[in-house]
Amino acid sequence: MHQSMRHALLLLAAFVAAAPLAAQVSAPQAPPELSLLDAVRLGRQQAVAATLANINAQVAQNRVGIKRADLLPQVSAGGSITPQVLNLEQFGLPIASGVTEPFTIYALQLRASQMIFDAAAIERLKAASDSAKVAGLDAQHAGNLAGAAAGLAYLRVLAAGEVVLARESDSTIAAALLAQAKQFQAAGVTPAIDLTRNEVNTRTVQSDLLSARNELARARLDLLRILNLPLDASVVLTDSLGTPPVDVPLAPAEAVPFALDHRTDVIAERGRTQVAEQSLRAIGYENLPSAGFQGNWESSGPVTDRMLGSYQLMFGVQLPVFDGLRRQRRHSEQSLKVEAQQVRERDVSRQAEQEVRRSLLDLGTAQNTVAIAADRVELAAQELRQATERFKAGVAGSVETTQAQAVVVSARNALIQARASYGVARITLYQALGVLDQLQ
Repeated sequence: MHQSMRHALLLLAAFVAAAPLAAQVSAPQAPPELSLLDAVRLGRQQAVAATLANINAQVAQNRVGIKRADLLPQVSAGGSITPQVLNLEQFGLPIASGVTEPFTIYALQLRASQMIFDAAAIERLKAASDSAKVAGLDAQHAGNLAGAAAGLAYLRVLAAGEVVLARESDSTIAAALLAQAKQFQAAGVTPAIDLTRNEVNTRTVQSDLLSARNELARARLDLLRILNLPLDASVVLTDSLGTPPVDVPLAPAEAVPFALDHRTDVIAERGRTQVAEQSLRAIGYENLPSAGFQGNWESSGPVTDRMLGSYQLMFGVQLPVFDGLRRQRRHSEQSLKVEAQQVRERDVSRQAEQEVRRSLLDLGTAQNTVAIAADRVELAAQELRQATERFKAGVAGSVETTQAQAVVVSARNALIQARASYGVARITLYQALGVLDQLQ
C-alpha cells in the first residue's frame, strides 16, 4: 500500500512538472509583426521580380568565367589502344613488301595551350566583368521597385483599415441617431419620415462598412502576394497611416544631382554605355597580333613496359590580314550600338529627374491636403454636433442630421485619402532619389 501510494505521488509530481511545458508547447504563437520598413525589405528580398533579377545577375557573373577561360591554360589528356596491320608496299620501299603481322600500339597524349597576349580577349573580359556589375545594379533596381510596390501595398492595407474604423464609427453614430428618432417618433415629436430617413441612413452606413471590410481583406491579400508569403498568413501591421517627416533633399537643385548619384538604374545605364564602348574597343583590338603557346607530349609503343616519349612545342604569333571586311562592318555596327546606348542613358537620366521633380510636387501637395482635410473633419464633426442638438431641440428634422453625417463621412474619407497620398508620395520620393532603404 505504501509503495502504490508513493508511485501515485511520483506520477502526480511528473504531471505537474510537465504541465507548464505542455502548455508552453501548445500555446498559440502570436502572429508576426510587420512594419512598413519590414514590408519594403521583404519586397526587395522575396518578391518574384527581385528573385528573377538576382538569378540573372548570377548568370552574368558566370559569363565572366566563360570569357576568362579564353585567357587561361587549356589542357587535355588522352590515351588510345590501336590494333592494326600495315601494308608495307604502300610506303614504296624496295626492301619492304607484304603485310605485317597484327600488332597493337599503346599511346598516351597530353596537350596544352596558353594564350600569351590577345588584346581583344582581354577587353572582352573587362566588358563581361562590367556587364556582371550592371546586372547586379539591375537586380538592385528590380528589388527597389518590388520594395516600393510592397510599401504601397502596405499603405493600402493601412488606408483600408482606417476606412473600416471610420465606417464603424459612422455606424455607431447612425445607430444613436436612429434610436433617438425612434424615441421622438414614439413620443409624437417628429414625423414618421424622420424615422424612415434615419433607417435608410443606417442601412447605407452598414452597407459601406461591409464594403470597407471586404476592401481591407482584398488589400491584405495583395500585400501577401507581393511579399511572396502564403495567402493565408496572419501578420500584424505595426505602423499607422500617419505623416512622418522626410530626411532627404527637398529642393530640386539638390535632389536631382542626389538622385543621379544614387539611383541604381541611372548608374546601370552608365555601366551599359561603358560595356558598349569596351565591346567597340575589343573589335578594334582584333586587328592587333596575338601570341600563344602550344605543346604536345606523347608516349607510345607496341608494349606498355617500353613506351617511348616525344614532344612538340610551338610558339606562334597570329596577325589578321583580311577577313572580307567583316571586322570593319562589326566595328561600324557596334559604333551605332554605342550611340544608341548613349541616347538611352540620357533618357534614363532625364526620366529620373522628371520623377524626382514630380515626387517633390506630390509631396508638397499631399502635405497641404492633409492639413486641409484635418480641418475639414473638425468642421464636419462640429456641423454634426450642431445638427444633432437642433434635432433634439425639435427645431430641425432628420434631414440636417443625415446630411451632416454624410458630410462627416466624406470628410473622413478625404482625410484618409490625403494621408494615404502623403504616404505614397513619401515612398515615391525615396524611390525616385534611390534611397528607399533609408525609409523609416
